[in-house]
Amino acid sequence: MTPLAPSRLILFNKPYGVLSQFTPEGRWRGLKEFITLADVYVAGRLDADSEGLLLLTNDGQLQARISSPRFKMEKTYWVQVEGLPGEAALQTLREGVQLKDGLTLPARVRLMAAPELAEREPPVRVRQSIPTAWVELVIREGRNRQVRRMTASVGFPTLRLIRAAIGAFNLDGLASGTWRESTDVQGASSSSSLAFR
Repeated sequence: MTPLAPSRLILFNKPYGVLSQFTPEGRWRGLKEFITLADVYVAGRLDADSEGLLLLTNDGQLQARISSPRFKMEKTYWVQVEGLPGEAALQTLREGVQLKDGLTLPARVRLMAAPELAEREPPVRVRQSIPTAWVELVIREGRNRQVRRMTASVGFPTLRLIRAAIGAFNLDGLASGTWRESTDVQGASSSSSLAFR
C-alpha cells in the first residue's frame, strides 16, 4: 500500500477573468495557465469576474472543511461599490439583507481606504459623475454571487470584488496571478483558525 502524500495547501491570487477550475471555458481562462502542480484541487469557488484569494489542496478532508458551509469559515472581501454608502446601508448589511434565496447571516462591515492594488485588466467601468467607495465585508456564507447581491440590495452595485482572506489565510505579499504554498496546513485544518470570531 502506497503511503498518503503529505497535505499541501496552495494560496493563489486569482486575477479577473480566470475560472476556479483548471480548464479554460469560452472567454474565461483556466488555472492551469498559472498553476502546474499535479493533484491539487480548488477548495471553494470564486467567480471569474472576481479577484483574490483561492485555496487549493490535495487533501479531500481539508478541501471539504474549507469549502463546506457547515463550518462557516469567514471570508473577507474588499468591495468597490458605486456611490458612497452611509451608516444606514452599512448597518443593513451588518444585520443581514433579504435576498431571493433568504436572509443573509449577520456580517462585519466597514468603510475602508482604497487598497493598494494593481489596475484590473480590463479596467473597472467608472462614471465620472458618480463617486465610488471601498467596503470591507466579512461573511460566513458562500451563496452564489452573494456579496454582489448584498451590496446591490442596499443600492450600491459592486464594481470590483476582491477576496482578501479565507479564515487565517490572506493575500499579504501575493501579487495577482501568483501562488505560494502555506507551511501551516495543520492550522488550516484546526477549527480555531477557521472559526468566525
